[in-house]
Amino acid sequence: MKFAFSLKNKVKIAFLLFCIMCCTLLIRFLEDKSVKKINESFISMYNDRLVPATDLYFIAENLYHKNTVLQDAFITDNVVPASVSITKINQHNRKIDSAIRKYGLTLLVKQEKSFLNDLKNALTIQKVLENKALSLGSAEGKKVYESVGRNAANQTFDKLSDLIKIQSKVGDELIKDSKIFVSGTKVYSTLQVILAIVIGIMIVAIISASNAVKIQNEKFNLN
Repeated sequence: MKFAFSLKNKVKIAFLLFCIMCCTLLIRFLEDKSVKKINESFISMYNDRLVPATDLYFIAENLYHKNTVLQDAFITDNVVPASVSITKINQHNRKIDSAIRKYGLTLLVKQEKSFLNDLKNALTIQKVLENKALSLGSAEGKKVYESVGRNAANQTFDKLSDLIKIQSKVGDELIKDSKIFVSGTKVYSTLQVILAIVIGIMIVAIISASNAVKIQNEKFNLN
């Protein structure tokens, strides 16, 4: 009751309610901002992580098929005309280049850009050696492939693997950021509940104080 009677000053009550209103608006603003950040994180997760992951898989698939064509041309007993091998290799190269360009348009962190450049350089070296091996005769081409061509293909796969790993790492960081924003919205919701309780207590206190004053006035008038 002491607290209730201390709220008789209307100016103080109005100021306190104004402060609570400002706090409520601020909490609401911060909550909306957190929800927006969460939405942006999920959109980025899809556009810059999930979709590019399929592009990287597509690149890996075409690299594997390229390697199969080269093995058919130089390693296995299958006799594949050089013109057919070059045609198939060029088809896979075009698909890989298209996927690389598409991947480069997504949001990339500094390490991803570095690993992407490494992958591009490895692909360029691999293409040069592939063309050289296929342009030579069967015996000489096989020597080039076995000496440097196969190693270049393995280097390309290693660079692609590095890019996939760093992409997964960035995706994990986005998930952690989303969890932080979700925790923030929980805090803001808790604060809103607390403010609502405070307002309810103040209303009850003001009503109680008004009733007490009314009873005192009635007793005074009876006397």
